[in-house]
Amino acid sequence: MGGWRVLGQASGGWRRGLGIRATSTAAGFGTKARHQLQRRGASKPSDPPGDQPFPGLLRPGTFSREELVDVLRAAVVDRKGPLVTLNKPQGLPVTGKPGELTLLSVLPELSRSLGLGEQEVQVVRASGKEASGLVLLSSCSQTASRLQKFFTHSRRARKPTATYCAVTDGIPVTSEGKIQAALKLEHIDGVNLVVPVQSPSRKDIMEGVKRTLSHFRVVATGSGCALVQLQPLTGGSGAPARLE
Repeated sequence: MGGWRVLGQASGGWRRGLGIRATSTAAGFGTKARHQLQRRGASKPSDPPGDQPFPGLLRPGTFSREELVDVLRAAVVDRKGPLVTLNKPQGLPVTGKPGELTLLSVLPELSRSLGLGEQEVQVVRASGKEASGLVLLSSCSQTASRLQKFFTHSRRARKPTATYCAVTDGIPVTSEGKIQAALKLEHIDGVNLVVPVQSPSRKDIMEGVKRTLSHFRVVATGSGCALVQLQPLTGGSGAPARLE
């Protein structure tokens, strides 16, 4: 597809080797949420900026429940009817063991903080711990159930359920096509990251390497850049070519 790389997208973290960079700013974090992450979760206060391997990474162990609720409330990007959409920081697990600080564990406090009273929100769809990404919540159980069935049906039918936009450094040779990549989780600098695997073997697949597929289409070009739409057919609700 000719040497082009993505400069920004909706999911956070670094994808080493793919040329895909998404910062908390590109991911849609509000100023308040970014400041709270910088103060509490990105790194130790004594670390100089150059020594922070993953700026913006949330470390739940450094937060109290109240502080995490404040971060999540500040990360809300849309509210419509019973639906609430927020941008979950990278490093925050959705589920976990009893007593662990997770997205699910603070939903009651988050619901009250959003003014929903006793209408506790539930997770409709969310990205995994290793990446940031939009989380869809609902305060209506019927709405949540219908949307969950829709996403499940679409995934089984290999139909896209989300469209992402990215600006590329360089212009793709073709105006539309497919992106295929093999990805795996790798522990780097104390953090689990998704990294590409070149020419995966059958053994790699058996050990957890995932093949991913996304469609792309160039929407506009100019000044050596392109605006590209991407639709992942594998990898769930996160960014194109990404593990769940």
